[in-house]
Amino acid sequence: MSPDSATKDDLIRVAHLLADAARTETLRLFRVPGLMADDKAGDGQLFDPVTEADRAAEAAMRRVLETERPDDGILGEEFGTKPGSSGLTWVLDPIDGTRGYISGTPTWGVLISVADQTGPLFGIIDQPYIQERFEGGFGRATMTGPQGTQPLAARRKVGFAQATLLTTFPEVGTNLERRAFEKIASGVKLTRYGLDCYAYALLAAGQVDLVIEAGLQPYDIHAPICVIEAAGGIVSNWQGGAAHHGGRVIAAANPDIHAVALSILQETVDG
Repeated sequence: MSPDSATKDDLIRVAHLLADAARTETLRLFRVPGLMADDKAGDGQLFDPVTEADRAAEAAMRRVLETERPDDGILGEEFGTKPGSSGLTWVLDPIDGTRGYISGTPTWGVLISVADQTGPLFGIIDQPYIQERFEGGFGRATMTGPQGTQPLAARRKVGFAQATLLTTFPEVGTNLERRAFEKIASGVKLTRYGLDCYAYALLAAGQVDLVIEAGLQPYDIHAPICVIEAAGGIVSNWQGGAAHHGGRVIAAANPDIHAVALSILQETVDG
């Protein structure tokens, strides 16, 4: 059952409180010399850093939820799952793009969403350093930043051959997944790398047209789903189904681009 109007308003309010709390903690340590990063990856795996800032930001958000929404569940990247009794779960990624964060680039972000048993309902992609906040769901699709507040709208009239494609890593995933991505890249106008969650924000803002990734966790994609779908875009897995469980994900600005890219992915991976 969809939340009532008062509950929606409260969830939006709390989501912004969470984003504000995470901004404080992430900015406190951003570009601080000597910030240490532990490697969560196993031997032979791609470097997967976590810092004091990741942990502090998620802890700050959890404190807000303990006060404001104690009956809700929580799924966070750093501190795992806390069961709830309300039927709602907050899905938190305190720094999506920690590799960028420790490199001093401003393309990392904080991902916040609230979900029920059907999937994500409302989400925020926040970039504290640039002070850009993208929100989607419950009738909202807006970006607020240094140039004020403006509506989000994915590009509707761009075709596949003119599309701009983004992914975080050139390696993408397995060798098979990489080959599928490369087939997409060979057919579009421009391919860029390394923006983490900011790529999804740019798609919702009408700046790019495709984001394709693999190996995602739910906390990587819940908030982007909300923001992109609110902006009129499409997010699915590589089979065309729901993407909120993570794994292989494709986000597209419009149905035409999504259909072409999805066909290529399926042909390569399943063929």
